[in-house]
Amino acid sequence: MTHRDICVGVLRLIVVMAVGAIGIVGFTSNVTAAGSAAISTAGAATSSAVSAVSALDAASWTDASLGNIDPKVFSLALHAAATAVARGDVRSPATLTVIDFSRPSTTRRLWVYDLRSHELVLEDLVSHGRGSGRTLPTMFSNDPGSNQSSLGLFRTAEAYVGKNGYSLRLDGLEPAINGRARERAIVMHGAPYVNAATAQAQGYLGRSQGCPAVRPEISRALIDTVKGGGLLFAYYPDSAWLNTSAYLN
Repeated sequence: MTHRDICVGVLRLIVVMAVGAIGIVGFTSNVTAAGSAAISTAGAATSSAVSAVSALDAASWTDASLGNIDPKVFSLALHAAATAVARGDVRSPATLTVIDFSRPSTTRRLWVYDLRSHELVLEDLVSHGRGSGRTLPTMFSNDPGSNQSSLGLFRTAEAYVGKNGYSLRLDGLEPAINGRARERAIVMHGAPYVNAATAQAQGYLGRSQGCPAVRPEISRALIDTVKGGGLLFAYYPDSAWLNTSAYLN
């Protein structure tokens, strides 16, 4: 059993325990059977390029495994990930994280997929930058100081401990869209303002300086699950990006 397998299982247990404490109608943090399966299954999945490409074929996924994501967004994410593998920008990613910024922050709009077992691991809340909008983000930037979220494909890098605690560095793979992510310190981290109670009280989730912040209860297990060469795809129906992204065209 690999460390990543253990983290997936821990992530599932943390979220299940936290759901009861949320107590808000209409919000449930979902972690599928992938977590429990990871605990009982040795980490014997093949990490070859062939298996990576197969995992990124939309035909190899079923609707039941996707969760509440828009299938079109999931398909775009798979296409971008497959292109990244084909270009050699990443090798055999174990996970694909998808954020759909076309959804309001009060809804679950972050999904983590295990590309080796073809399973949904997590469906949860995620923040956007305060410069991107209030409930629904509409503005995105690659510029330092904008406090806006960035779109596009990212590669997950190393975990570290910083001012926001245990965090995950992200490397933007699209130079004009998110290529300054590391310079801007756009990282995944836990934040107390990411919780359903805050969303209910003020009508929108707490916002970051551009980082995809998540609930503190799940942050460490989530980061350990996706770090070190996974992929993250941040979506919004921005026509300029959709029509020019090297990973989508």
